[in-house]
Amino acid sequence: MDRRPHPLHASPLRPCPYLSGQSERVIATELAGPDPQALYSAGIQAGFRRSHNFMYRPACPSCDACQPVRVRTHEFTPSRSLARVARANRDLIIESGPAQASTEQYGVFARYQSRRHPGGGMDRMSFVEYRAMLETSPVETLMTEFRDPDGDLLAMVLSDETADGFSAVYSFFDPAAAKRALGTYMILWLIDEATRCGLPYLYLGYWIEGYAKMNYKSRFRPLEVLGADGWRPLTPKIHPPVEERVS
Repeated sequence: MDRRPHPLHASPLRPCPYLSGQSERVIATELAGPDPQALYSAGIQAGFRRSHNFMYRPACPSCDACQPVRVRTHEFTPSRSLARVARANRDLIIESGPAQASTEQYGVFARYQSRRHPGGGMDRMSFVEYRAMLETSPVETLMTEFRDPDGDLLAMVLSDETADGFSAVYSFFDPAAAKRALGTYMILWLIDEATRCGLPYLYLGYWIEGYAKMNYKSRFRPLEVLGADGWRPLTPKIHPPVEERVS
């Protein structure tokens, strides 16, 4: 078996998409070799994220604001506001399966990008690029669709299974159904699904304290953050929620 370490590649410096005046650099490695699933599980525990067949994490020279966070699923108890979101979506039809793109999904995705993230880059993605984002995965990936009682697609979340949890990769929803708080509901669903599967964590990607579009992650407690001393409890201030995709 080939046990050589996978090489890490550093990106060029570029303007940070989150913090004005900061520069961003990421390190990345290909999810390849005899056991990409084990490699990915170790990477997630070390603060990496997945995109296509690579995993990456920030390695910015002058900033460490992006902090990996995860929910301790077995200890999670929803607040009253989160419980209301769950009740409001009890009528949804939920189906999970292998990650396969469809034109129906792409239509919802395109509307979501044009309304919620215009000019962000993903609003220009073609269907071919969208399909590659979903289907290029060397690890165990689950696609879950959420439909209204009439069968219309309202939202979708892409998640990966790791050795100790689920990793929320990407989610989107129909802007016309914003009152349902579907971004929040999909996280609640993933927490329940991880608990049902006996998985102790839901990895939510990166969190930046005070960055409004990531404040929603602080609503899911108990939350842990990865720092120099490993994973530790995080007790951030709760800000007014912003319905947002997982990133």
